[in-house]
Amino acid sequence: MMRPLFSRRENLSPIASVSDLVPVAVTVRDARLTYGGIPVFQDLDLRLAAGRWTCLLGPSGVGKTTLLRLIAGLSPAEPPTLIRADDGLPLDGRMAYMAQQDLLLPWLSVLDNAVLGDQLRHGTVNAARRERARTLLTAVGLGDRLGDRPDALSGGMRQRVALVRTLIEDRPLVLMDEPFSALDAVTRLRLQGLARHLLNGRTVLLVTHDPLEALRLGDAVHVLAGEPARLSPPIVPPGAPPRDPSNPVLLALQADLLQRLAE
Repeated sequence: MMRPLFSRRENLSPIASVSDLVPVAVTVRDARLTYGGIPVFQDLDLRLAAGRWTCLLGPSGVGKTTLLRLIAGLSPAEPPTLIRADDGLPLDGRMAYMAQQDLLLPWLSVLDNAVLGDQLRHGTVNAARRERARTLLTAVGLGDRLGDRPDALSGGMRQRVALVRTLIEDRPLVLMDEPFSALDAVTRLRLQGLARHLLNGRTVLLVTHDPLEALRLGDAVHVLAGEPARLSPPIVPPGAPPRDPSNPVLLALQADLLQRLAE
């Protein structure tokens, strides 16, 4: 009998999630961004609840990636923008960031790209870290491609390596910009479940163009829209994630989100 694709009881026991990290809540207040003299967003408030997934939808060009980069410290924030952890400690060193592009180094193997963070920080990668990377790469279907260079991989394979590189960082705050966009439908669903399992207890901000993906994974779903852009009140999908995408309640919420995006 074929294994149910949407079952939450996947055999993930060899791929334990890291649960000893202290969750971090993040507050964004009065965020402002102006481009060419035109306000992209202003007076924008967002709260990332500790240990929860917040998903962000919106039309292309509305500022989703920019907001993600502001939180990551990769784009300058205009006054009076305030971005802080609720515990008062710096966010530096406590976040992992996955960009839309895979950003793999072409001269490194799949395995070496996956553990690049450790290599850059410490100049070496310990055996336990490499073994975890092998386990994760096998879980995403790349166990037989560990020695390959990026130019031998498809776009979806490259994105899977980038996802593993993000997961292996083991940070309490994870920012992801369309991490599943280059994957086929079946692989996307399976990796959504894997990511949700491995990032259990983390604070996650996920930018996506896929309403059903947001509803399947998110504890809170916001729509960013308008000129200047505003955040909608959060939609809280019912049930525990990752949710069954064939659930009629989720499909009804998806239709509502598509209508909002179309407007």
